Amino acid sequence: MPPVLLPLAEHLGRLVLRRRGFASRRVSTPHGPVHAYEAPGSGGLPPAVLLHGLGSAATPFAPVLDRLRRDVRRVVAPDFPGHGFSPAASVRLTPGALLESVTAAIDALVDEPAIVVGHSLGGAVALHYALARPDRVHSLVLVSPAGARSTDQEWRALREAFDVGSRAEALALLDRLYHRTPWFAPLLAHELPASFERPAVRDLLASASNEDAPAPDALRALPMSILLLWGQSERLLPETHFEYFATSLPAHAVIERPVGFGHCPHADAPDALAARIAAFARGATRR
Repeated sequence: MPPVLLPLAEHLGRLVLRRRGFASRRVSTPHGPVHAYEAPGSGGLPPAVLLHGLGSAATPFAPVLDRLRRDVRRVVAPDFPGHGFSPAASVRLTPGALLESVTAAIDALVDEPAIVVGHSLGGAVALHYALARPDRVHSLVLVSPAGARSTDQEWRALREAFDVGSRAEALALLDRLYHRTPWFAPLLAHELPASFERPAVRDLLASASNEDAPAPDALRALPMSILLLWGQSERLLPETHFEYFATSLPAHAVIERPVGFGHCPHADAPDALAARIAAFARGATRR
């Protein structure tokens, strides 16, 4: 049975965001249109761009987006191709095609250096964007980023985590995503297998490899201020991935392991996450 509650929650979330002043629009990219939210802010910090994780969308970031408006001039959050309200890409969605689509969307939506926030897969995309376009990144916030170099065993285990063929396997995955599993998880668990069977999700899992991971020398050369947030309740990504980023990012990177943050702190503690992003960006400088 196709998902019902998850799409309904996304449509309700979009309705709430629209009523709070967010625009919901499509922008052109080389691989088809991409949906994005955008809204003006009342603060003086640069625009904030939020990039979501695999199989997710921009809508679950609604509380963070709304809270950031107090501190930044604009907030922007695209849905990746085949995710959220974005249609499937016109090509197979490889990491390269995803980066091309996201880069085009950011260029269309933001005309100045931005605070780029990437969660999970969005963290990997944010890193590659910062490497390719450092002049377009005011500061970089990585929230449990994916994309670390892995052993074959680690990569197989991570792929297998998304092979949710039953409600029980879906519940097991949901337990790994949060500091405390939300009350509504059992209601959604039966829809998760179909959600992770979408072509965009399967194509990304099938095509990603260690070859896509940025080399330590490249990471160490990043000039912008960088904040790495890796929650103490992180249970999806292995500790070796944290160690990879902690040892490969430049010496000026700020590395924090917040209590109460799981893999999805935008759901665990959205106010705390938004406040930390704004506070970090306020003190950001370039090297």
